[in-house]
Amino acid sequence: MPHVPPKLTAFPVFVRLEGEAVVIVGEGEEALAKARLLGQSSARLRIIAPEASADLLGWIAANGAAHVARAYAPEQLEGAALVFAASGDETLDRRVVEDARALGIKVNAVDRPELCDFFTPALVNRAPVAVAIGTEGAGPVLAQLLRARIDRMLSPSLGTLASLAVTFRDAAERLLAKGAPRRHFWREFFEGAPARAVAGGDVSGAHAAASAMLVAPGHAIGHVALVGAGPGAEDLLTLRAQRLLMEADVILHDALVPDAVVAMGRRDAERIAVGKRKGCHSKSQSEINALLVGLGRQGKRVVRLKSGDPLVFGRAGEEMAALRDAGISYEVVPGVTAAFAAAADFELPLTLRGVTSSMVFTTGHDLRGGALPDWAKLAISGATVAVYMGRSVAADVAGRLIEAGLSPDTAVAVVENASLSERRRFHGTLADLPALESRHDLGGPVMTIIGDAVAGANFRRSQALAALPVLSPVNDGVTA
Repeated sequence: MPHVPPKLTAFPVFVRLEGEAVVIVGEGEEALAKARLLGQSSARLRIIAPEASADLLGWIAANGAAHVARAYAPEQLEGAALVFAASGDETLDRRVVEDARALGIKVNAVDRPELCDFFTPALVNRAPVAVAIGTEGAGPVLAQLLRARIDRMLSPSLGTLASLAVTFRDAAERLLAKGAPRRHFWREFFEGAPARAVAGGDVSGAHAAASAMLVAPGHAIGHVALVGAGPGAEDLLTLRAQRLLMEADVILHDALVPDAVVAMGRRDAERIAVGKRKGCHSKSQSEINALLVGLGRQGKRVVRLKSGDPLVFGRAGEEMAALRDAGISYEVVPGVTAAFAAAADFELPLTLRGVTSSMVFTTGHDLRGGALPDWAKLAISGATVAVYMGRSVAADVAGRLIEAGLSPDTAVAVVENASLSERRRFHGTLADLPALESRHDLGGPVMTIIGDAVAGANFRRSQALAALPVLSPVNDGVTA
């Protein structure tokens, strides 16, 4: 037999409540929860609570609800559009339900689905946009979990954007032909320049962008987002980054960005690998710049997905300059940089009261010149130093810092694949650091953190650098 999908026993609708009375009977937590929910509407709330809790009284005063401080009586329900029985007392709730039905009013009894004429949903509010999630009373916790996920997906500025859209509806119908032209306009309105302007708090700019789209219909305005993918774990991606990935036409990603993060983008988005790793450059920086500009001129929405944070050793400066020179709009979305992820993996305080109050982000390659860079002097004075891409120059880093006066006993923490389940952690002192250079089995990105604050880390799940075997570069895993 063919599969028959289950049918809803309660059909979701939106009830007009502007100016209507809604009655809540109850004086404790259940009544307060319903008051907070209904307070998001334009209904006139009437709360029957002879002995209201202090929290409920505070909410009533702050939100201008009507408070009836008398024992419940059926006539208190008259004229209501909806009634909520939220007393927590089954006998009283049943009485309220019976009285409401006798008056022809739909009623909800909190946590008593068998008594309900309707169910209240978990609500994602972006007024005038609302998303309601219901489980017909079977799983309130599930509804809340779904609400939280949907809430993360929707921009906080969506309500403002939707309100602005109302003002353009008549003009769009008058000036644009039905079908593809209107669909294109509204897609660009909700995902293009107007949406970006509203998200940035520039409503007048959004209005100007939408007006320009009406004058020149069909012309898409390209945009590039330089997005930090974080250190690798998908759940460290920011909400803004995830939304942009879902809206992107094209995703340009670095080699160090895991496939699982790239896969969080829109399913039909074009994906282009442009990353550079040691000894393997798929595209030069000038080629990447030209590609970003070209895609922007084609009207594409582009996400340039960079490992960690775009502004930390990500060459974002060159890309932003190219986009500025070409007149292509862009934005920067921060990401969790690898130093923070490595510190979290070690439960390591990057600053520590009474020990260090400053830190340095650098690459070990800075030490290969003839003179010590300025950050080396900061390290000697007590700053915490986070060294990116430092495995192959570990001996240089250690030797130059010790030569400059940093104690060989200074604590060191090393993380490969920070934030990922396959991460590896090592600890030791500055004198032990050169052992890292012979570890040819460390194929993932390596972060090294040096400084007195490192001594406060949790080393219980890490290996000692001094105890590491030397691995052959020819046959990794075999002790030399």
